[in-house]
Amino acid sequence: QVQLVESGGGLVPAGGSLRLSCTASARTFSSSTTGWFRQAPGKEREFVAAITWSGGNTYYTDSVKGRFTISRDNAKNTVYLQMNSLKPEDTAVYYCAAVRGLGYFPPIEANEYSYWGQGTQVTASP
Repeated sequence: QVQLVESGGGLVPAGGSLRLSCTASARTFSSSTTGWFRQAPGKEREFVAAITWSGGNTYYTDSVKGRFTISRDNAKNTVYLQMNSLKPEDTAVYYCAAVRGLGYFPPIEANEYSYWGQGTQVTASP
């Protein structure tokens, strides 16, 4: 069992930056594909970014390309999401998710992931 804890959310003005962290309880996290999702009020949860267990491959949804960067430090059991040039439409609860043993990349649907964090609120004010 892997427990994920997100941190780093907050309130910033549009154009600002935040770095989210997702820290796992188990060393098996280092062999997991990890993704970030977000959910705004009244909307479905949507994929944001994913990274392979080695960090060698990343994938982003079009709306965040060039602004967000996903990375990981397996020695710290942590995956990061650096968010720059935040827009009001980025406002949402951001979730970290992980899955082991996938034979393909990227997983972009929520039901492809086995473990989830509790979420952290990100608000970019106009």
